[in-house]
Amino acid sequence: MVKNILLLDSEGKRVAVKYYSDDWPTNSAKLAFEKSLFTKTMKSNARTEAEITMFDNHTIVYKFVQDLHFFVTGSDDENELILAAVLQGFFDSVSLLLRNTVDKREALENLDLILLCLDEIVDRGMILETDANVIAGKVAVNSMDPSAPLSEQTISQALNVAREHLTRTLFQ
Repeated sequence: MVKNILLLDSEGKRVAVKYYSDDWPTNSAKLAFEKSLFTKTMKSNARTEAEITMFDNHTIVYKFVQDLHFFVTGSDDENELILAAVLQGFFDSVSLLLRNTVDKREALENLDLILLCLDEIVDRGMILETDANVIAGKVAVNSMDPSAPLSEQTISQALNVAREHLTRTLFQ
């Protein structure tokens, strides 16, 4: 079970966060947790690979890239390898969706994709997917504009648009 996934900037401020646990009942408790977690980990060298730490009776796996800090939190008895797989899946899918330009500006410009990414990875704390290619593929399909020209759509997206159009015309 995942308790939260955090994406913070280089100052510890929120970029995208999702909480799946009632361990932090209020927004101020969530903000306090984020600030203290950022303060504890900011001097770490988690740029090359993920680091693991225990913090407030939680297992935290985190990684820093450019000016973004990725965190995945689980309970103190959660398997670190599973949390690391979630973190890696989140980071890799964001990297794919942002075309390897993982920084705060790109993340904010594509916040909708990042939030969809979080929804594809974890649902109410349960891990759904950790494969970055699958996650990015589902997000890309969900975010494709149905009014986009057929030349910019995949075959399955074009078929879905055609099916929806046919269904609408049959029921009119």
